[in-house]
Amino acid sequence: MTSRLRRLLCTVLMLCLTLGAASAGAATSVPLASTNDVLASQQSQDARERIHQVLARDDVRQQLELQGVDPGEVEDRVAALSDAEAQQMADQLDQMPAGASVIGVLFAVFVILLVTDILGLTDVYPFTR
Repeated sequence: MTSRLRRLLCTVLMLCLTLGAASAGAATSVPLASTNDVLASQQSQDARERIHQVLARDDVRQQLELQGVDPGEVEDRVAALSDAEAQQMADQLDQMPAGASVIGVLFAVFVILLVTDILGLTDVYPFTR
């Protein structure tokens, strides 16, 4: 009886070791994020947040509506900006003097709408056709 028990125990142990080694080899490894990737992601999020803060101001929204631009569409466009474009726009907003920020924001929004219209991504200005 002990030989049967030993044989059964050896079989079970070999099976466990084989399955354990096979499952460890099948595990996928997740690549680590580099410091530069994390920093770039954080800077992109910060830039978009600065843009959204400016666009959330009442005076900016009023000026956009006076020019016939839907603020919701502007928010969608900002969300569609690449990281580099968002960073550039946020830097331009940071460099403007306090009194000129509304005009600067409107100019930046106009340029963004114009570029996306020329690229055929939107249909805002009829003179771009």
